[in-house]
Amino acid sequence: MNKPSVFDCSIIHLPRIHDRAGNITVIENKIHIPFAPARIFYLYDIPGGESRGAHAHKQCHQFLIAASGCFEVLLDDGKAQRQVLLNRPYTGLHIPPMIWASEINFSSGSVCLVLASEKYSAVDYIREYEEYLELSRL
Repeated sequence: MNKPSVFDCSIIHLPRIHDRAGNITVIENKIHIPFAPARIFYLYDIPGGESRGAHAHKQCHQFLIAASGCFEVLLDDGKAQRQVLLNRPYTGLHIPPMIWASEINFSSGSVCLVLASEKYSAVDYIREYEEYLELSRL
């Protein structure tokens, strides 16, 4: 199995349908994102400047969108790091399994929408960075 790198985490520009009364963005499974979501959740009421995440998944793909406001995602593959700004509701970040990700520097009022390829499973999470580094060397 080839372990993904931070450069395999891709920014995806989603389609926007413009209307004078407001815009709409649609996400279709395996068309706009490379997986079918099994779980959708969102983070909100995060104080400005705070951080979330700081974990990796063994199997789960994630797609993050700044539905409102902005935040950055710090990506780490055990060898390289990359920081990505999310600040448009029609742009998302695909994070494959085995990438350590931290959502940082939230603006006040931000909403982080997450589409996940798997239902919640505590055993899929790697929450300790040292454990992640050990697993990422395999």
